[in-house]
Amino acid sequence: MHYHSIIIGAGAAGMMCAIQAAAKTRGGGGRVLAIDHAPTPGEKIRISGGGRCNFTNLYAAPDRFLSENPHFAKSALKRYSQWDFIDLIARHNIPYHEKTLGQLFCDTSAKDIIAMLLAEMDRAGADLRLRTRAAEIAKTDSGFALTLETEGVRQKASCRHLVIASGGLSIPKMGATGFGYDIAKRFGHGLTDVRPALVPLTFETEVLARFKALSGVSAEARVSCKSASFDEAVLFTHRGLSGPAILQISSYWRPGETVHVRLVPSADLFEILKEKRVAAARRAVGTVLAESLPKRLALDILDHTGLSGNMADLSDRKLHRLADAIQDWRVVPTGSEGYRTAEVTAGGVDTADLNSRTMESKITPGLYFIGEVVDVTGWLGGYNFQWAWSSGWAAGTAIAAA
Repeated sequence: MHYHSIIIGAGAAGMMCAIQAAAKTRGGGGRVLAIDHAPTPGEKIRISGGGRCNFTNLYAAPDRFLSENPHFAKSALKRYSQWDFIDLIARHNIPYHEKTLGQLFCDTSAKDIIAMLLAEMDRAGADLRLRTRAAEIAKTDSGFALTLETEGVRQKASCRHLVIASGGLSIPKMGATGFGYDIAKRFGHGLTDVRPALVPLTFETEVLARFKALSGVSAEARVSCKSASFDEAVLFTHRGLSGPAILQISSYWRPGETVHVRLVPSADLFEILKEKRVAAARRAVGTVLAESLPKRLALDILDHTGLSGNMADLSDRKLHRLADAIQDWRVVPTGSEGYRTAEVTAGGVDTADLNSRTMESKITPGLYFIGEVVDVTGWLGGYNFQWAWSSGWAAGTAIAAA
């Protein structure tokens, strides 16, 4: 079987690439095949956003993506933006809503997105084979020779263009593997530091005991590490810290580094407490703190600072100590929960050897890398799906014109 293009991976990036490659390939289709070892396509789409798929973000821009080369993603994101994908959603009459911070979710189900992509693939004439893996891949003078294995049955195939859209290592229970990284290394590509990202953080036993007691408590915070900072919720769990702000900062954190947590982020808590000392002198400190923090968290902080009594009992020095315990809290995680719960994999195929406009390898012509396997990682909130759409579109469009 000879194909114009074979795409390994039928997730968000792979399906978008197949749509563009098949729809625009010279000769009206050009035989484009997408394969996936899973029994169904778009599994990560299906489970995302609590089953409603946070499919993009209104504020998607290059400065919200991490990479060793912060400029690499600019071309693809500009040429196929969030507005282009929103237009596609609208053409398929998929209802959606903004949840918060520009995050767009389906009103009904993430399955609407998968159905849309499959319909677009069918309309474009792209083929899809599931429960299929590439058992062997070799470079030839005219492209690539592959051995495809479907439920134990092997078949030879060839193509001019080969696209790796196999994703990263996150969520291994869904079948995530290092296949894409292995292929990259085989063809001479380097990898940047590959690690779990958008993942809860874990702590040493003593700190963890405190967090376990607060399990289920959520509070607004500003969480910072190095130059990165996010104002969102923090969630205490029996494993450590989670919540949007922690997931965001996990992409920037490295082992040994300190994470700074500022609870009640939008106010000067010392000044508030000084005012309360006058206006509510006879009220218990814990009662006053519970106006700004969840009660369990307020009492925990009091316990760890050793402060008690009424507001009138606290000197400026004690108020400073209390305010600092809330707004200048520094912790050093011991690690993260790993790929098991990571939403994405940070790092990946080094962009130094990829064409930013086409996603094609500079080392091996005809070989492309798109989506999560590449060293481009977005913030939490639909950014990584937008990178999948944009990089898939860029590669598919380039392949069609080649």
